[in-house]
Amino acid sequence: MLTAFEKGIAKPPEELSLPSMGLQNSKTRQEIAEMLRVSWPEATMYSLSNGNFLALSHEDESPTTHPRSMVVVDNVFCIFIGTLENVCDLRRHYGLSRQATEAMVVVEAYKVLRDRAPYPPDQVIRDLEGKFAFILFDAKGGNLFAARDRDGSVNLQWGMAGDGSLVLSDNPKIITEACGKSCAPFPPGCIFMNGSGLMSFDHPLHKVRAVAREDDDDGNISAIVFQVDLLTRLPSIPRTGSAANWADVTVVNEE
Repeated sequence: MLTAFEKGIAKPPEELSLPSMGLQNSKTRQEIAEMLRVSWPEATMYSLSNGNFLALSHEDESPTTHPRSMVVVDNVFCIFIGTLENVCDLRRHYGLSRQATEAMVVVEAYKVLRDRAPYPPDQVIRDLEGKFAFILFDAKGGNLFAARDRDGSVNLQWGMAGDGSLVLSDNPKIITEACGKSCAPFPPGCIFMNGSGLMSFDHPLHKVRAVAREDDDDGNISAIVFQVDLLTRLPSIPRTGSAANWADVTVVNEE
């Protein structure tokens, strides 16, 4: 799985650019797309406007534990990796057929959240039980939605490209080639929406902070980790459309 979206659609957190030499070795999303074609020639790729894209490869797939799938329904694209233990219950809840895949369930959940239901997004994602990571993009509305299960069972990385684009992938090697050091694990138990930023679906009233890790030798920032700050309580759950808040980076030394 590999996606890249211009910063006008999904602005990556500025902290991703903090690791030393981060953006110096990163690529533009056009260069990333070309790299994808060379590395994964068999991949299914959807090229969108302005060089944005979503792609899925089945190379090195684990079909029993972490199967990969992609669907497009009414201009809503979804790449899903993993399995949902309660997929049968979710199919009934959303009125879907028995043949509906996990990716189809996520698309339907998003459409309900978007069009009909007053449910907060953290509640919708909290209802997903299993090992998963997914990326959803509504091409008509320009909405981007990404999530990872609370145990971090499925690998998901995100990074900042050389042109400021947001890049997401389940392949650490690919995202390092695309973003250099300007990448980090997507935090488990969290969701990212381009309208409201990053939040924890288990602890929606607590801020997700970026923790910068320094090298002992030279003091340069070597990595960024995003984690829930259980000591800081937000006054309310951020509403969709509010500005993303990536404030207050905490720096810790490597041991």
